[in-house]
Amino acid sequence: MKLPRMTLHQKQKYKGVWFVLPWFAGFILLFLIPMINSLRYSFSTLKVDENGLAIIGAGWANYKNALFENESYVRTLTESMLNMVINVPLIVIFSLFAAVLLNQKFKGRGLARAIFFLPVILASGVIASLESGDYMQGVIRGATQSTSGESAMFQNLELARFLYRSGVNHYIVEYLVDAVNRIYQIITSSGVQILIFLAGLQSISGSLYEASKIEGATAYESFWKITFPMISPLILTNVIYSIIDNLLSSPTTRQIRDTAFKSFQFGLSASMAWIYFLVISIFLWIVAALISRKVFYYD
Repeated sequence: MKLPRMTLHQKQKYKGVWFVLPWFAGFILLFLIPMINSLRYSFSTLKVDENGLAIIGAGWANYKNALFENESYVRTLTESMLNMVINVPLIVIFSLFAAVLLNQKFKGRGLARAIFFLPVILASGVIASLESGDYMQGVIRGATQSTSGESAMFQNLELARFLYRSGVNHYIVEYLVDAVNRIYQIITSSGVQILIFLAGLQSISGSLYEASKIEGATAYESFWKITFPMISPLILTNVIYSIIDNLLSSPTTRQIRDTAFKSFQFGLSASMAWIYFLVISIFLWIVAALISRKVFYYD
């Protein structure tokens, strides 16, 4: 019996399934059981005795402790979410701006792309562990205090004073000044996003820009009418990636880890992790639903 030929849409759908299959297999084999155990631990109290690890049911006590009794968890969670709201738009805007510049033809373009991606390499492996050490943190902190300190504060005050005199709104001034203080963090967190945007820019057909030039469109109009709509799906991708990447290295993540492996409160740590997971999931669903309405998909 001859099978019916698949349509192009069906072929693309099955390609997507094959693309996701390795991740799904890894999740089933490596993460599903620890995830179930983590949920079980969040409703339990774990104690170590002569027979090993004893699990005692605690109901919702760990969740109540995390939300209402722990003096720092809710505050740390709120600060992490606020930092994410500030950082993610700055990272996405900067990475898009950098990708557009790096997509232009100029001498040394390959070196410039490597320089922008270098923070991703430096933030991984052995170098990341060195940066997280007490010695390296002390050196960086001391150098920052000695080289910046009062001068940086003075510059920020001058910037704020200039913007206030220009009639800029108070909230916008605070956001811009805070963005200046986060330049290092923004640049080091933008490597992957720049790479994704750069791949998307290179996939745009040159005939679209040629047609726009024939019609007399300026570079500004070409960007907003061609470039921005064509890479809007990648904007959604980078926003989601930036949110997850920002929250995985947040103070809340460190508090969850310290609660488990320094205070040895595994049940409380598991409940904190599940609350954090739920908050991130709801926020991602809201952001994806809002941005998806404006995403343009080219058929």
